[in-house]
Amino acid sequence: MAAAPAIPLATRARAFLGACLDGPVNIAITLGCIALLAWALPPFLDWAVFRATWSGNAQACRAAEGACWAFVREKFWFSVFGLYPYEERWRPATMLSLLAAMAVASTQRRLWSRWLLLAWLVAAAAMLWLLAGGFGLAPVATRLWGGLTITGVIAVYGVALGYPLAVLLALGRRSEMTLVRWFCTAVIECVRGVPLISLLFMAAIMLPLFLPDGVTLDRLVRILVAYTLFTAAYMAEVVRGGLQAMPRGQYEAADAIGLTWWQKMRLVVLPQALTITIPAQVNTFIGLFKDTTLVVVVGIFDFFTTLRAALGDPQWLGFPTEAYLFAAAVYFLLCFAMSRYSQKLENDFRPAGAR
Repeated sequence: MAAAPAIPLATRARAFLGACLDGPVNIAITLGCIALLAWALPPFLDWAVFRATWSGNAQACRAAEGACWAFVREKFWFSVFGLYPYEERWRPATMLSLLAAMAVASTQRRLWSRWLLLAWLVAAAAMLWLLAGGFGLAPVATRLWGGLTITGVIAVYGVALGYPLAVLLALGRRSEMTLVRWFCTAVIECVRGVPLISLLFMAAIMLPLFLPDGVTLDRLVRILVAYTLFTAAYMAEVVRGGLQAMPRGQYEAADAIGLTWWQKMRLVVLPQALTITIPAQVNTFIGLFKDTTLVVVVGIFDFFTTLRAALGDPQWLGFPTEAYLFAAAVYFLLCFAMSRYSQKLENDFRPAGAR
């Protein structure tokens, strides 16, 4: 399916200005926004840019009385790697680079094939091997993993494992087999009906009590199980909404040409249902990505928590605003990238006559 032609920047700018000046109400709102920016932007720029300290120590920051970006610079690698051993940081750095490369490759539709899925499986195994060690690398306990590294691990593996489970739960909830429908409905409602933080507590504290003697599961593995189930339950309802939105004629047409149930779902129904729910899926993904910050309650230091921990350094006390702004910027950029890509997918899959 051919993508819609790009709209020139000048055309979009004229359309934007026309919308801002279309009628007295829009003109009033536009003037109000301009007045608000004129009031708030100059002092912010003065603090964040013109009087900011970009390098040096805390004393230099306090003397300048501006933003202390030197704190962010000093704690940047700690926010990325956490307590991972310094001499082994090349391993999480390689893991994050591999993750970024696979994410970029996955945005290219021409690469969508079973080979890309196979590449993801190989990359996932390689990333775990790099972080955990073994087979020639020194083992590193998961309690030392942290920062952006642990955020990437939880978000990527949780969504990658939860998405296919969500599709199965959505199909099961619409199944004509009563026991299957009841089971899938119970799983979805039970998991959706409790906060993620309670699932994390259950996985970290209660689950080991139900394991046989001598059997242990790493804490990070237990957290990933809880996060995967939470992801699957929420995504299952999004997928079910897409299945219910499909016209009855699509099901009947698939039956008419003799497709089996699985062929009908795989070739006809699911591709369309997943396409029309792209906005809802990405919205759910963004929410789940930000929910990774909750793992701090069970003692796992994600990206945001490592920045908060860095604020406790006695030599760098008093710069929480810079830390939180930096964290907000990183989360915004990652979420905005997901949002923009979802809009591209919507445009690519939209029928030509509807563009």
